[in-house]
Amino acid sequence: MTRIFASLDDVRAALGEEIGPSTAVTVDQARINAFADATGDHQWIHVDPERAATGPFGTTIAHGYLTLSLVPLFGADLFDLQFGGARVNYGANKVRFPSPVPVDSELTATATFTDLTDSAAGAVLTVTYVVTVTGAAKPSLVAETLVVITP
Repeated sequence: MTRIFASLDDVRAALGEEIGPSTAVTVDQARINAFADATGDHQWIHVDPERAATGPFGTTIAHGYLTLSLVPLFGADLFDLQFGGARVNYGANKVRFPSPVPVDSELTATATFTDLTDSAAGAVLTVTYVVTVTGAAKPSLVAETLVVITP
């Protein structure tokens, strides 16, 4: 269920709270292939099921950056900032891919607001996302992202 935030004060009050988990997203071979086409990364561990079956993971795996690219989808599912102007991705402080995402995995995410500061452009919200394959012991992605919320 999407958590609604009506003001910066609501966001400030939620600092440190885990939001989620999100609705599950399945990462199938078609999504992996489309990402490979969009980025030009056609490494066999991603797009060649036959060869990948004999590789280190026993199947194709999603690109790490594909997993990272799902952060906006998870964010929209987890929370809604119903105030301010535009939301502008400002970057990431830290991104790690601790474990692979095998083809046909279901991913869920949590988000934690970890910092909120003022800047000339607007409020800068730091959000830590943890994305995990259903049933996995370790997450597949941990990313600390920054978003500017314009006035």
